[in-house]
Amino acid sequence: MDSPPEADLSTDELFARSLEGGEEDAGAWRAIWQLHRRGGEDVFQRAAAWLQSASPKERGRGANILAQLEFQSRSPERVARFTDALLPVLAMEEDAAVLEAMAAALGHLGDPRAVPALLPLKDHPDPHVRFGVVMGLSQHRDAQAIQTLIQLSRDPDDVVRDWATFTLGSQAREVDTPELREALMDRLSEPHVKIRGEALLGLALRKDPRVLGPLRRALEEPEVTTLAVEAAQALEDVSLLPMLLAQREAFDAEDDDPEFLPVLHEAIHVLESLSR
Repeated sequence: MDSPPEADLSTDELFARSLEGGEEDAGAWRAIWQLHRRGGEDVFQRAAAWLQSASPKERGRGANILAQLEFQSRSPERVARFTDALLPVLAMEEDAAVLEAMAAALGHLGDPRAVPALLPLKDHPDPHVRFGVVMGLSQHRDAQAIQTLIQLSRDPDDVVRDWATFTLGSQAREVDTPELREALMDRLSEPHVKIRGEALLGLALRKDPRVLGPLRRALEEPEVTTLAVEAAQALEDVSLLPMLLAQREAFDAEDDDPEFLPVLHEAIHVLESLSR
């Protein structure tokens, strides 16, 4: 397989290319991913220096590069060193896009020192920053992180609310408290089907009996989601099996979601096994 063209670029060229286009520019991100793989002291020093730049674009890209630098061979010492570079500048940053990038970078690194550093940003007026806080806390399971994610699962911004609910529901499935369950129950009245699905799955994973009724209704809707089927499997209530079988009978091969049928087959297999 041929190497990507970015592999042939010098480190100078990769840093320059990372600044091209907008925030989501594909070419810029290919350069960033190549810098992640290349690693080394030179890349670290340049990215860390960009965190101090007068240019918001360079500060944000410096955070993007540090976020997953040397991800294939990262040691706790490297994580601590990268976090050391980010925490002081996070406390002084005012640009919303850069704050989002720095918060997300801390989420990739997973250093527990990020939690108290991110808490002051949970009420930031810009939803992109609050989304960054969700990303930054996504690996952490201490009480402060979970409480903040619960708050953000009620955020007025749909994206923030979605990702906070997803993190609490299935990513932090090992955490099970009455307050977390109530936060997920609150999301069952969501107008947004995906957020409702994340809440259904989170409650089902915790075997909360209150989810059975809402889950039945979700499986009777005209368009049943993959999340609802995953929740049925996770709850392991065999009374849901007829609904899943009906979904298999009604399945449209032209359905836009290629994941739905394999997930449905797996859920049916699990519930049929339990019913024997």
